[in-house]
Amino acid sequence: MTAPVLLITPPFTQLNTPYPATAYLKGFLNTRKIPSVQADLGIEVTLALFCKKGLTGLFAQIDKTAGWSENAQRILALQEYYMNTIDAVIHFLQGKDPTLAHLICKRDFLPEAGRFAQLEGLDLVFGSMGMQDKAKHLATMYLEDLSDLIQECVDSHFGFSRYAERLGRSANSFDELYNALRQPYSYVDSLLTDILNDRMADVQPRMVALSVPFPGNLFAAFRCAQWLKQHYPHVKVVMGGGFPNTELRSLSDPRVFEFFDFVTLDDGETPIEQLLQYIDGNCTVEELKRSFTLIDGKVVFFDNPSCKDYRQGQVGTPDYSDFLLDKYISAIEVTNPMHSLWSDGRWNKLTMAHGCYWGKCTFCDVSLPYIKNYEPISAQILCDRMEEIIKQTGQTGFHFVDEAAPPALMRELALEIIRRGMVVNWWTNIRFEKSFTRDLCFLLKASGCIAVSGGLEVASDRLLALIQKGITVAQVARVNKYFTEAGIMVHAYLMYGFPTQTAQETIDSLEMVRQMFGSGVLQSAYWHRFAMTAHSPVGLQPEKYMVVKDSDIVGTFANNDIEFTDPTGAEHDSFDFGLKKSLLNYMHGACFDYPLHKWFDFKVPKTSIPPDFIFKALEEAEPGIAKLTSKVVWLGKQPAVELFIKNKKGEQYEKASLTFVNKQGVYNITVDKPQGLWLAAMLQQLSIHNAKPLTLQQVKDDYEAAGMEDFELFWDNKPVNTLYKQGLLVL
Repeated sequence: MTAPVLLITPPFTQLNTPYPATAYLKGFLNTRKIPSVQADLGIEVTLALFCKKGLTGLFAQIDKTAGWSENAQRILALQEYYMNTIDAVIHFLQGKDPTLAHLICKRDFLPEAGRFAQLEGLDLVFGSMGMQDKAKHLATMYLEDLSDLIQECVDSHFGFSRYAERLGRSANSFDELYNALRQPYSYVDSLLTDILNDRMADVQPRMVALSVPFPGNLFAAFRCAQWLKQHYPHVKVVMGGGFPNTELRSLSDPRVFEFFDFVTLDDGETPIEQLLQYIDGNCTVEELKRSFTLIDGKVVFFDNPSCKDYRQGQVGTPDYSDFLLDKYISAIEVTNPMHSLWSDGRWNKLTMAHGCYWGKCTFCDVSLPYIKNYEPISAQILCDRMEEIIKQTGQTGFHFVDEAAPPALMRELALEIIRRGMVVNWWTNIRFEKSFTRDLCFLLKASGCIAVSGGLEVASDRLLALIQKGITVAQVARVNKYFTEAGIMVHAYLMYGFPTQTAQETIDSLEMVRQMFGSGVLQSAYWHRFAMTAHSPVGLQPEKYMVVKDSDIVGTFANNDIEFTDPTGAEHDSFDFGLKKSLLNYMHGACFDYPLHKWFDFKVPKTSIPPDFIFKALEEAEPGIAKLTSKVVWLGKQPAVELFIKNKKGEQYEKASLTFVNKQGVYNITVDKPQGLWLAAMLQQLSIHNAKPLTLQQVKDDYEAAGMEDFELFWDNKPVNTLYKQGLLVL
């Protein structure tokens, strides 16, 4: 039997769910009948470290007489309590001992150090019914305390999802990372390589492929590769993933290939297949696809133009087997229901489309293939893959990790989910565009959508236009209103420091955000500092955005983040603390009446935004009747129809009573007999279970063909408007 490929995600990405890159590759390799095994070393190292045996070894590493901080000394003094509670805490966070929540919430079971000092008003946040979440949050703080100890006393690189991230960020030169790799193993390094040793002995692969999605995975990936070269020099080692795709496109340092035989770019399916062909002697090195390697001491890039990439419908279903799915840890770092989705719960990760359908935002790397090459997948294939993954994992939660999920495809996916009777809950990233109407949001909710995240960015119409976001602040507010009214949580990505952004615009952006939270149309958000990247329109044409590159030197290692000077903008770094502190309060429903200047320790301008700007945007009249090309769908059950005679002022009128039953109860509408009989028959045609929904034009034509007039008067009046709240949707 052919030796398999070992696919590895190095530490650390997420504790609650596996990163999907290797699952995608394994699914593809299945279609090619190529055996593979995958491993998430992040969760495996975490479990080896955070157990009684792991903490015993950890505490033994620390010199108790050194001049550690007061916080570290407290943890060291309480080490016996940590060692005695750690296994129970991990078991609880894995969902295997929910009754432990009672003990954790008493606040006398877990040892508490510095992280607990920030806890305030937990009962207000979680309420009397939120014991499980409250306990998860307390247990997360307990682990974060231990993380702080590790960083200070054992391994300065440590972080649950950002291991040695600093070494990977803006690393134009390989020198610092190379020197770090020449240092002795840390305690965490030893745990990592012990696990890798066991995996290699079990699998005996002919190739190891390490996926590096983030800077925080880079150092651990090199540590793995370093160990592999020392102990398995005959095994080929390859690196791919999001980090090389963005950062290593101009790689030229030959020292990288002391660790890796190959570095691949962009979609990994075809490059991996070609590498295996090369390793097996079935093709030449020149026939490799999007791969760096070392030839005669020089880094050479091969990209065989005759070797085409696979279509998205051909790459197979991501395969989550091999992962330790029952071992992942649900954590709650921030006491906000939307924010916690990233770290709490096991989510099957999937994409609706390759690339971004918009592809215009000037801060984004829109010139790179993983964004610019847009290719959606049909709703039928998506649902097939979802059903297959549910069988693999036993989990019905999906996080669609698209750059921006296309609204039209989201609509078709929702319809297909409902038609199949699938029980799923899902969330994704979107653009806050006007395609998200009230009715589309209600459809998405009916299909199981629980949350969306999207870029509000600078919350300034001038800067949104400069970014080419294709939205306005008022439009975002209205879209968020529709999502919120449908019961879908909303998270906004916020940005500050965009080129030419003034102090006035920064304060005005904060005021827009304050008003959105205050209006209840935004539940969660996060401020990001603008970074100029080499493959974005700003990075490619900095003069157009009135910024100056600090250097034109292209490094030999990572080349994406660009240092720059913004001569016309504000001192952006000074706003960092105030923006984040105010946002944390808004997410907890607090301090909406707190003056904006109080968040900053320096003088800031008064906001120029009217205090009712968002309120007025939300109160703007809804547009009139939908386009006649819109599809009309009925999600509800068919009504019972009863005909009766109504007497009024000596006149008799034939009426129809339509009685509907839904999950919440029974409701009734009464209309004239002809309209009632027509409506009952039409609702059967509009049922979501009909494969081809009718357009509003077809509905109107059918109404008029039945001999009735004034369709708009009937359709937009109270009885039919009642049905809009019960599942009659115009999409």
